[in-house]
Amino acid sequence: MTIDDPAVRAEVEAAFARYEAALVANDVATLDDLFWRDPRTIRYGGGENLYGYAAIAAFRAARAPAGLARRLERTVITTYGRDFATASTLFHRDGAPGKVGRQMQTWMRTPQGWRVVAAHVSIIDAPAEPG
Repeated sequence: MTIDDPAVRAEVEAAFARYEAALVANDVATLDDLFWRDPRTIRYGGGENLYGYAAIAAFRAARAPAGLARRLERTVITTYGRDFATASTLFHRDGAPGKVGRQMQTWMRTPQGWRVVAAHVSIIDAPAEPG
C-alpha cells in the first residue's frame, strides 16, 4: 500500500478545502454532499452524537449559521492507498478565546468522489504554551 501518494493526497486536500469553505460559509448543500449518504456514517460533535447520514443532514439543516469563521492550524492529511484518508486539524474561533477545537475526519473514495464517513469534533481548553 502506498501512503501519501501525491496525486491522491492532492485530491483529498481539495475535498478538505471544499469542506472547510462550505463550513465557514454555512453551505449546507455542499456539506451534505461531502458526507457519505449511508446509515453507517458517524459524526461526533461538540454536543451531539450523530449516527447515519440522515441525522447528520438534519443537524446541518437546523444549525445556526452564526460564528462559524475559524482559523486552522496543524492540518495533517494522510492517504492510505488510493481510496482511504484521514484529515486532522486544530481550529480557533475568535468567539472562543482560550479554547482550541479538534477535528478528525475519515475520508473514503466513492463513485461520487471523496466523502467523509466518520468525523469527530471537540473543543478543549487551549494547552499552555511551552516556554
